[in-house]
Amino acid sequence: WRWTGSPAGHLVMADPLRDGAGAALQGLRREGIARLVLATGDRPDVAARVTAGLGIDAIQAELTPDEKVALVQSERAGGPVMMVGDGVNDAPALAVADIGVAMGARGAAASAEAADVVLLVDRIDPLVAGIAIARDARRIALQSVVAGIGLSVIGMIAAALGYLEPVEGALLQEVIDVAVILNALRALRITPREAA
Repeated sequence: WRWTGSPAGHLVMADPLRDGAGAALQGLRREGIARLVLATGDRPDVAARVTAGLGIDAIQAELTPDEKVALVQSERAGGPVMMVGDGVNDAPALAVADIGVAMGARGAAASAEAADVVLLVDRIDPLVAGIAIARDARRIALQSVVAGIGLSVIGMIAAALGYLEPVEGALLQEVIDVAVILNALRALRITPREAA
């Protein structure tokens, strides 16, 4: 071949959007996540092109790790912040966030160690299912706490007024404990639509 002085080709290299990212962002909105912000070290034009049509509320590009930390701290004014990241540059922001989520399949060990949650697959859609499961499990736990304490207090009042003998009170407390445990076991059957 001969060098002619003109380009023979054009190579464009870019990180692709993760599989299921669009559906996952919609799922996060359904789960009550009010604000979605992309914090990236990439150029603004690349970030805008990758996120086109995804419904991202804000894009912060060309950020250093320190600037990502500052962004997480500034977003706290609007409520608790969950940060999702997969690289060494994300580790400081993951550590500072209220909830740090590391992408563990291809992510760096530093981000996994700094995070509160590590996704073992290279997709973010399991995060939606995780939030739904956590919310349902919390609801069931609160039901169990309220029912257990409420029934125990009623039993103690009844015993103090002489309506229950000590053995009856002990048996009643065991029944309450078993009922609360059975209610809590409902958490094992939680299957959100995204996880099904």
